[in-house]
Amino acid sequence: MTPDIRYAWRVCAVASIGLVLIGVAGSTLNVALPAVVRHFKAGPLESSWILLSYLLVMTASMVFFGRVADLWGRRETYLAGFALFTIASLLAGFSPNVWFLIAMRMLQAAAAAMILANGAVIITHAFPPEKLSRGMGVYIGTLSVAQLTGPTLGGFIADTAGWQWIFWINVVPGIASVTLGALILRKVPRGPKQPIDGLGNALIFAALSALLLALSETGSVLITYGGAIVFVVLVPLIWLVERRASHPVFDTRLFAGRLLVLGNFASFCNAVSRSALLLLAALYFQVARGVDALTAGVSVLPLAVGMAVASPIAGLLRVSPYAVTVGGAVFSSAGLGLLMANIDPATPYWVLAVGLFVAGCGSGTFLTGNTTQMMSALPADSLGVVNGLRLMIMNVGLVLSVGLSLTLLTSSVPPAVRDQVYAATLAQLSPVAVGQLMDGFRLTYAVLFCVSLLGALSAALARGPRRRPGSPVWPTTASSTRS
Repeated sequence: MTPDIRYAWRVCAVASIGLVLIGVAGSTLNVALPAVVRHFKAGPLESSWILLSYLLVMTASMVFFGRVADLWGRRETYLAGFALFTIASLLAGFSPNVWFLIAMRMLQAAAAAMILANGAVIITHAFPPEKLSRGMGVYIGTLSVAQLTGPTLGGFIADTAGWQWIFWINVVPGIASVTLGALILRKVPRGPKQPIDGLGNALIFAALSALLLALSETGSVLITYGGAIVFVVLVPLIWLVERRASHPVFDTRLFAGRLLVLGNFASFCNAVSRSALLLLAALYFQVARGVDALTAGVSVLPLAVGMAVASPIAGLLRVSPYAVTVGGAVFSSAGLGLLMANIDPATPYWVLAVGLFVAGCGSGTFLTGNTTQMMSALPADSLGVVNGLRLMIMNVGLVLSVGLSLTLLTSSVPPAVRDQVYAATLAQLSPVAVGQLMDGFRLTYAVLFCVSLLGALSAALARGPRRRPGSPVWPTTASSTRS
C-alpha cells in the first residue's frame, strides 16, 4: 500500500467518524423520541420540531458551509463542525425545557452541515480516482453502522440511563474526532474565494420553514394555508433571485445537464422515501405493538443491517456506478412495497424484518452508487459548492420525508389524541385509535413507495453522456446559464 493510499484511508477513517456522530445523533433520537416527549410533556408541534428543526437547519446551511469552507479552509471548517457538535450535544443534555432542546438541536444541525458539506470532498481529494468508489463505499457504510447501533443504543439509554445520555454519548467521540482530525488531516485545496449568497440562504430557509409549518400544523387552518402560500410565493422568488446572483447558493446551472438533474432528483426521491422509515418503524413497534423503546430499537435493526451490509459491497462491485444506483433504487422500492402490503399489528415479525432489510440494502446501495456517480461527474474546481448543493437537495428530501410522514400518519387519528402517538401511549388509551392509526401507517407507506418508484425511474434515466475526464457536465459561461 503506497503512502498516499495509507493517508487516504486515514482520511476516510476521520471522515467516517463524522458520519457516525451524525448517524447516531439521528437514529438514537428516532427511537427515544417518546421518552423525550413524555419528559417535557411536549405537544404535537414541539414533538415534531425536535426532529424537524435539526433537519431544517442542516439542509438550509449545507451550501452555506460549503462556501464558508472555500473562504476559510475545508479542514478548518470540518474541525470546527466537530467542536460545535460536541458542545451542542453537551448542552442539549442539560435542557431545562423543550424549546431549549430544540435550539441545541439547531446548533447540532449547523455543525452537522459543516461536517457533511466537506466530508465527501475531503475523501474525493484524498483518494485516486480508481479507488474512490471503495473509499466512498466505506464512508457511506459507516453511516449504516451508526444506524445499526443507534436504534438499540437509543432504546437502551431511554429505558435505563435517561434521555439526556442520548446527547451526552456524543461528547467523548466528538473530542476524539477534533483531536484525530487535527493530527491527521492535511490542508485541502480551497475553491475560488467567492462571496456568500446571504439573501439566497435566507430565502431558502424561510421557504423550507413555511413548508414544514404547513405540514406539521395541519390542525390549524391559518398556519397550514399560510405556510403553503408563503412557500408557493417564495419558490419562484428564489429562482429569480438565484439566477441573478453572482455566486448563488442554489446554482441554476445544476439544471443544465441531464445527469445532474435526474441524478439529484433520484437522490431527492430516495431521501423522501428513506429518511422517515426508521422513525415510522420505531413508532409502529411502540404504538401498535406496545413494546418498550429497547425492544423497538432491536426490532428496527434489519433496516440498518441492510444498509451496513450493502454500502461497502456496492463500492466493491465491478460494475458502473449507474448500474449500482439503479439497482439500489429498485431494491429500496421492493422493500417499501413489502412493508406497505403487510403493515398490521398481527403481521409476523419476520415479514416486516425482511421488508426493512431489503429497503436498507436498497438505500445503502443507492447512496454509494449515486454519490460516486455524481462526484465523479463534477469538475474538480466545483466539488465544494456543488457537493454542498447536492447534499442540500438530498436533505430537503430528508426534511420533507419526516414532516410529510408524521402528517400523513397522524391524520388518521383525532387531533385530541395525536400527542399520544408521539409519546407512544396511544395503545393504552384506545384500541379503536390504534386501528385508525394503522390506516395512517398504510397511507404513509403507500406514498413513500410511490415516491421511491419515481426515484428509481429517474435513476434509470440518469445515464450521462460519455465525456472526457475532468470536463464539466454543464456549460461554464455566464451567457449559457443566465438569461
